[in-house]
Amino acid sequence: MPVSLLSTLRRRSPSLWKSLLAALGSSAVFVIYELYKRSKRISIDNVPGPDSDSFWLGNLCELFQSQAGVPDFKYQELYGDVVRINGVFGEGRLFVSDPKALQYIVHTSGYAFPKWPERTEISRVLMGRGLLWADGDIHKRQRKVMLPGFGAPESKSFVPIFRRVGTELTAQWTDILGSSRDQSAVLNVANWLSRATMDSIGEAAFDYHFGALQNTDNEFMHAYFGLMSDTLGSPPTSAIFMQTVMPIWYLQLLSRFSQKRHLVHARHTAKLANEVAKEMVESKAEALLHGKGSRDILSLLVKANASENEDTKLTQEEIYAQMRTILLAGHETSATTLCWVLLELARHPEVQQRLRDEIRETERAVRARGGSDFTANDLDNMQYLQAVIKESMRYHPALYQNYRQAARDDVLPLSRPIIGRDGTEITKLPIAKGTKIILSIAAYNRNKEVWGEDAHEYKPERWLDNGQWKKGPSLGVYGNLLTFAGGVRTCIGWRFALYEVLCLTIEIINNFELAPTPEIERLRREACLVMLPTLEGEQLKGENLPLRVTLASRE
Repeated sequence: MPVSLLSTLRRRSPSLWKSLLAALGSSAVFVIYELYKRSKRISIDNVPGPDSDSFWLGNLCELFQSQAGVPDFKYQELYGDVVRINGVFGEGRLFVSDPKALQYIVHTSGYAFPKWPERTEISRVLMGRGLLWADGDIHKRQRKVMLPGFGAPESKSFVPIFRRVGTELTAQWTDILGSSRDQSAVLNVANWLSRATMDSIGEAAFDYHFGALQNTDNEFMHAYFGLMSDTLGSPPTSAIFMQTVMPIWYLQLLSRFSQKRHLVHARHTAKLANEVAKEMVESKAEALLHGKGSRDILSLLVKANASENEDTKLTQEEIYAQMRTILLAGHETSATTLCWVLLELARHPEVQQRLRDEIRETERAVRARGGSDFTANDLDNMQYLQAVIKESMRYHPALYQNYRQAARDDVLPLSRPIIGRDGTEITKLPIAKGTKIILSIAAYNRNKEVWGEDAHEYKPERWLDNGQWKKGPSLGVYGNLLTFAGGVRTCIGWRFALYEVLCLTIEIINNFELAPTPEIERLRREACLVMLPTLEGEQLKGENLPLRVTLASRE
């Protein structure tokens, strides 16, 4: 910063000048302290990994500016399942896709590996102090309160809602195709799916009708659509540096006062979400007072909060935060998962046709027994549908990485020994308190030791032999995948999301044929907390998956 500008800043804005000095001072203390700790603690320098790209940021630019999964697969291929990468000022971090180490971190030790503070701050900005922000005892309490709303019976009970939303989506697509000369059209299915999952979440979780599929001109929905890609996609180097080096209090000040477009968008969305949340909570509380409570998730939270048991209560801020978490994390991850499911079905017409045949065979069985629609049990029993969804979630996990750090000096068990930089064999890996770890869901989901030599191929048939090819410890709740995370931080709404994805996939494939378009050649796996589909050169337009949609013929 030029001296003249510093002088002007000091003269015209003393408070901002003091904040700048405090931030710089804190950063200097942070750097000195980190260098001191590094000289005293357990070293992971013998673990193989890439050379640092720069002294200031190590490999962090490659990690956070690449497309989702690209550095994961590269590091795994070159260095194995446990890799040392460089953070700021040469700080060593671990990149892990080893099944045994992952099991230890997410299952065995659980809360001994909390989230990175800077990533937690991102969760707070986007969703408030809810389940994705919380750690330790706060997380235990919040999860305990919310768990009854996401059990297996509750999730199955939402299937009629998901089917109804799917029917509405079908009607809208059919109208579009009906007005086309050749009965086909290129649709940005990502946008449609985002709207469909917003309506599903609204009705099932809150008994609230957003009207997203009717394309209601709603300021709230406009704020939510594109929030992830706008606020987290392709961060500039300066943002990576600031987020890594600056103290949390400074990041909190930035999130409150910065006029950068993405932070203005995040604050605007949070304000609108809290207003809608307040309106819904007041409505639910009034209904409960008159004995008219329903079974949606928000009603269960409000009812729990009316009890005298402090262990089952959430603060008002926490309830609003849980709603924002469900809205953003819930609708965005389901929509993103569906995008990748439909993309692979479009790329593999033989898989698409086989799935359509199973759907219609099940449809005939439903009618033969006098039923009017698919039930949750029908979805559970459709083996090829389950295989397609599992393989899509394995190949394209919506959540591609998790970020943890050791709360104590610890030792990671390993599935296979590591050959250190000095040629020695490492069978257990000591790590120091504070060591930052990237849990690579993308790389684990394609780990050849677990999934076979064809792990980088899209192959639903792998799931039809009862998984006899799978090796290694138990990690995930669905197909042993890490797509829904695992352990104490398993996605609380995984069953909810799964039935939603199953229902919408059935409805779309039963009624339409999908094919790729030339634009798919420019498809990006945008890394913005979740893995969104965007087009190269058009990232600021948000998620985009252009597929050709045609009515599926019937016998």
